[in-house]
Amino acid sequence: MSSTLQHGPLVLSWGVLLVFLAAGVGLVLARRAQRRFGVDVETPTWRIVWVAVVVARVAFVWAYRSAYADSPLSILNLRDGGWDAQAGLMAAWAYALYLTRQPSPLRKPLWQAVAVGSVVWLMGTAVLMGTGRDATPLPSLTLARLEGGSAALDAFKGKPTVVNVWATWCPPCQHEMPVLQQAQQAHPDVHFVFVNQAEALADVQGFLASRGLVLRNVLLDTRGEVAARLDVRAYPTTLFFDAQGRLVERRVGELSAATLAQKLDAVKQVAKQGARP
Repeated sequence: MSSTLQHGPLVLSWGVLLVFLAAGVGLVLARRAQRRFGVDVETPTWRIVWVAVVVARVAFVWAYRSAYADSPLSILNLRDGGWDAQAGLMAAWAYALYLTRQPSPLRKPLWQAVAVGSVVWLMGTAVLMGTGRDATPLPSLTLARLEGGSAALDAFKGKPTVVNVWATWCPPCQHEMPVLQQAQQAHPDVHFVFVNQAEALADVQGFLASRGLVLRNVLLDTRGEVAARLDVRAYPTTLFFDAQGRLVERRVGELSAATLAQKLDAVKQVAKQGARP
């Protein structure tokens, strides 16, 4: 199962769609209860949704606050995908309990809306976890190195490996490159591999030189084989493999320093679990 839904140029992750689905189910139930009981359930349900969203974002920003220190305004860039869903869920329930702290006709339908929405999110998350962390390995493809020679992707096994699939003409790819360069320097225990898609050697060299980027493990995939083998449907896509070369995480779209740190934490946690006797 792909981790994204693509319709033309629009690419959305299933995780984002799941949040919309859970919120939508809760709001539909609230609207039905409002018509049935004549009590305004929809308004407080919307408030619960917004509280959950805000708390989920704030909790993520706080957990990775050091990554936002140099650019505080990037906190407002919600496209980076940084959310703490568990914190948001707990906030939703806490606010629902606060709103119904006194017995009222609102209590039962509001709790039902929040409960069903929560169940939809939890069940969907379980399904995504079961299908997302599959046994997809680092493909056994040999690609040309930017500096000459060749490298086999599966030869990077032995350490957690981050594979960034990108192109020079892609604006989000351009924006995230300095973040990835800094991470490559800061995490020698992780392989960072930059797989350019179907561009000429001179174009890639010119792009890196013009941006002052110094990256190791830049590979040229002139036929787009990596994208085909790893189900990459949009650029940039960054794939996170454990030390055994198994796919653990995937990020479609631009990475911020915070979301990259979150994904690296997840991969390293898998590595620690695998190392336990």
